[in-house]
Order: sequence, then structure tokens, then C-alpha cells
Amino acid sequence: MTAIRVKIGTNGRLVVPAQFREEIGLIDGKSVLLETVNGELRIRSMKDVVLQAQQRLQKFLDDKSSLADDLISERRAAASRE
Repeated sequence: MTAIRVKIGTNGRLVVPAQFREEIGLIDGKSVLLETVNGELRIRSMKDVVLQAQQRLQKFLDDKSSLADDLISERRAAASRE
């Protein structure tokens, strides 16, 4: 684990050093998720957030399930009943 001391700037701005941005794949203009956990500030790329959510949901699905396909099928069935 690498640690670097930085200062909080005007209006609470924090500069994330290039080394850290590269390490976790942060790219200019991309969204990130900020959260506090037990007094720590965590910054995660949205790609990592989505991957983690998919992994958590996978245990509720069988290996061949596709939530997108299931939703499309349900919507088509509902549309045909209208």
C-alpha cells in the first residue's frame, strides 16, 4: 500500500496524484464513486463499482441467466398482452 501526504485545497479540492490515478484506472472526465467507510474516504472507478455489483448479484442467478434477456422477454410479453 502506497501512501502520500496531500493538502486539501480551496473549496475542498483534492488532487489525486498521477501514480494513484494510473494504479486504479482513473481517466480525465470519467465518473467515480466517493464513499466514506469507517472514517476513510474511498474513491472507486465506476467500472469497478459495476463489476462488484455484478459479482454480488451473480450468486442469485443460475449460470445461464441473463437479466437483460429476461427483462426483454418480460417486456415483449407485456406488450403482446396490451
